[in-house]
Amino acid sequence: MNLHHLLKARAAAGKPVRVALIGAGKFGSMFLSQVPHTPGLEVSVIVDLDRDRAREACRTVGWDEARIEATAFTDDGARAIAGGTVDVVVEATGNPAVGIRHARAAIAAGKHVVMVNVEADVLAGPLLAQEARKAGVVYSLAYGDQPALTAEMVDWARATGFRVVAAGKGTKYLPAYHDVTPENVWQHYGLTPAEAQSAGMNPQMFNSFLDGTKSAIEMAAIANACGLDVPSDGLLFPPCGVDELPHVMRPKDKGGVLEKSGVVEVVSSLERDGRPVFRDLRWGVYVVLEAPNDYAADCFRQYGLKTDASGRYAAMYKPYHLIGLELNISILSAALRNEPTGQPRGFRGDVAAVAKRNLHAGDMLDGEGGYTVWGKLMPAQASLAAGALPIGLAHHVKLRHDVPHGAVVRWSDVDIDAHNDTIKTRKAMEAAFGGG
Repeated sequence: MNLHHLLKARAAAGKPVRVALIGAGKFGSMFLSQVPHTPGLEVSVIVDLDRDRAREACRTVGWDEARIEATAFTDDGARAIAGGTVDVVVEATGNPAVGIRHARAAIAAGKHVVMVNVEADVLAGPLLAQEARKAGVVYSLAYGDQPALTAEMVDWARATGFRVVAAGKGTKYLPAYHDVTPENVWQHYGLTPAEAQSAGMNPQMFNSFLDGTKSAIEMAAIANACGLDVPSDGLLFPPCGVDELPHVMRPKDKGGVLEKSGVVEVVSSLERDGRPVFRDLRWGVYVVLEAPNDYAADCFRQYGLKTDASGRYAAMYKPYHLIGLELNISILSAALRNEPTGQPRGFRGDVAAVAKRNLHAGDMLDGEGGYTVWGKLMPAQASLAAGALPIGLAHHVKLRHDVPHGAVVRWSDVDIDAHNDTIKTRKAMEAAFGGG
């Protein structure tokens, strides 16, 4: 609770926290909008494939020309990372291969890494975090995004002596969404394709939120960071509002829907018939906790917590997340405290590519949010045993075999270049952490 105090001291000493931002998209732009209002924090360099677009993003969020002129813009991430004027590298590209490459370069250069790129984290995060720890730098999930916010709530619950029963987030979900493609995604957001295009909205990215892939990726990140389990057959997405969290998100033998205690799960803001859930948690995160004794359970009641009928299960939640507007917390925590805001410590959850339709030999997979596959959360051990192809590697690879609708795509089903650096990193992560 003293980040602002520490930052003021750095500012007064003339030693600002210096950041390299890689990726000036929506998340990066939201972060940039806060920089002029945070004395002691400076963005030394912005990396983007389109430098003119990055400059325009700065103008859009309110930067004056003097600040823009004082900032370096480049399309060369390796050069920006190697420069001596950076304390923290923020990786916000969304491309898992690029994210892994940038993270390793930053760690080698002795720079802290804030990994906005959850796709890269789920593909190889446990290994990257281990490499960062050995190098004496921080590898961190990005505060403002739901995995880090959930990890914070889990840490709070455990540090205060509560048992975590379930943790996760809310989203808009119906089972049919798994098969939605970029061609028909906008109808589920209440937009026309023309309206979405005029707003600069990427249909494949938005489809990854709708078809369940992003939820699976984020829950895998939480499981790996918090030591929680994942459901044995994928996310359930039960309809559930905030008042019902203690009732619904408890084990089946206690009257809830969970197969056991200590798992990640996503709650839906829609009933299965499409009606809105009362007091939904679509934009927020939650943790369900269990009172360790009768006295604590009595305190739940005395202080107004909503509980299940037994009084033993209660929930805490945060109704919103502000994405890049909150990213400073991760940057300052790494630079000023040498602490991550969530970090993978093991390999408990994986995200496998699943066919959206009957796929045929010769088809080219188009990855997260595309026309061919969606990402399903699996226990890491089950994913490895099945030889499941991670969703982060299901981009621009050709099928060798037919894969029926709803089936998991396996490594053996695709042509893979074993010499590819991303694949070698993933295999190294499996070798190091695949033992459970």
